[in-house]
Amino acid sequence: MSGVQFSIFTKPWLLAIPALGEHVRSLGFSGIELPVRPGYPVQPENVATALPAAARTFAAAGVTIASVAGTADEPTIAACAEAGVPIIRVMAPIPKDATYLEQEERLRRAYDRLLPLLERHGVTIGIQNHSGRFVANAAGLRRLVEGYDPRCIAAVWDPAHCALDGEIPELAVDLLWSHLCLVNLKNAVWRRDNGPEAAVAQYRQYWTSGRQGLCSWPAVAQLLKARGYAGWVCLTAEYSDHASVDRLAREDLSFARSLFGHG
Repeated sequence: MSGVQFSIFTKPWLLAIPALGEHVRSLGFSGIELPVRPGYPVQPENVATALPAAARTFAAAGVTIASVAGTADEPTIAACAEAGVPIIRVMAPIPKDATYLEQEERLRRAYDRLLPLLERHGVTIGIQNHSGRFVANAAGLRRLVEGYDPRCIAAVWDPAHCALDGEIPELAVDLLWSHLCLVNLKNAVWRRDNGPEAAVAQYRQYWTSGRQGLCSWPAVAQLLKARGYAGWVCLTAEYSDHASVDRLAREDLSFARSLFGHG
């Protein structure tokens, strides 16, 4: 049996912390990735007190905060340490006014400044690849993290975003394995936005269930099991069919558990 544990990104549910814990358990999860963002119960302005309090409330309900999605700054790092949250998940944006290589260097300088804090508090910044104007694939993410101690600066592999950019799981996991701290699971397809009579075809991303997208969840699971991955797998609950989030999250958890040998 695989040693992975499954968490869920709670972004879709704007619930108070006690109700959120109950809802997550009702979906079948015992771990979460918690947004630390404006509009949510834990925000950048109150993270110092709200995150440790949330962790205690979730723990009483049998739920672990496996990671947070927020800003990698000193208050959040310190709050994560106090709350026992090991990973702050971030992305690596490429602004329109910067070249890729310029932004890559800026990002590294920002990570360098945070290293003493991360070492002191025992917290990891997990950088996720994201399609679009971000470090979008495993090859780019490898360049960004490879010079760092993975206990401080690590990689969050999102194979669905890799698939949208045409990167296959076999190569992605090989690139990121040395620094892998978290795996995201979701799925998507490119869906045509206009008809065949249009002068130029236009496509957009459509977020669907784990069985239906470009990313092969069976291939991802097989690769991770073969390498002995024993960390968290976060189902990100990202679906274009917003009305079906609960149903799809339950179905995807069942599918993921079957692939990793959890019955």
